[in-house]
Amino acid sequence: MSSQNPSPPLSAVITGGAGDLAQAIAAELQSAGYAILTPGREELDVTSSDSVRRYFAALPGLDLLINNAGVCRDVSVAKMTEAEFDHVIDVNLKGAFLVSQAAVKLMSKQRHGHIVNIGSYSALSGPAGQANYAAAKAGLIGFTQSIAKEYGARNIRANCVLPGFLETKMTRPLLEDVAWREGLMSQHTLGRLNTAQDVARFIVFLHSMENVSGQVFQLDSRVRRWA
Repeated sequence: MSSQNPSPPLSAVITGGAGDLAQAIAAELQSAGYAILTPGREELDVTSSDSVRRYFAALPGLDLLINNAGVCRDVSVAKMTEAEFDHVIDVNLKGAFLVSQAAVKLMSKQRHGHIVNIGSYSALSGPAGQANYAAAKAGLIGFTQSIAKEYGARNIRANCVLPGFLETKMTRPLLEDVAWREGLMSQHTLGRLNTAQDVARFIVFLHSMENVSGQVFQLDSRVRRWA
């Protein structure tokens, strides 16, 4: 009786790997049997085409890419410097482009793959003081849909997930302001925030839905009026 070699585990790359959300996603994927890579900026600088090229050249294949690397530089438009605008666009939008460009080359050879872009509710609401961040995340939604249309014939999917405002190391100082936190909670019909763990569970579930692509998923309880 001949023995069969077991199938290799599904592989995933999560950019911005040091963050709380990335670590939660990695833990959930790992528990589901994925082989996970969570490069930080030292390993994979998403704003550098050379860094991206070197990193992906070393990968034999890729099943799931999660574009999670992101940065905020919140300031009003009148006071925003060109450098602050460019940096946020470079990390959040151009970085997703460079990494996705490298990923689709691997995925095209395999004839399968999935790109999940981590977006933001700011893309839909355009908050004051976040013109750079809102523009980058809004662009990410259009970018997601373009990838879905361009590569669907090669069985490559792309979706955008808006996690909601999460309590992380970066946001805890804001949430310690009682008045600010109450204002934020009042926007949520459930009166509570989403969690990184729930976002991670959703992404694992989304990856299993092989017929879903080009979609935007908002994961909190803020309700927008239909356009």
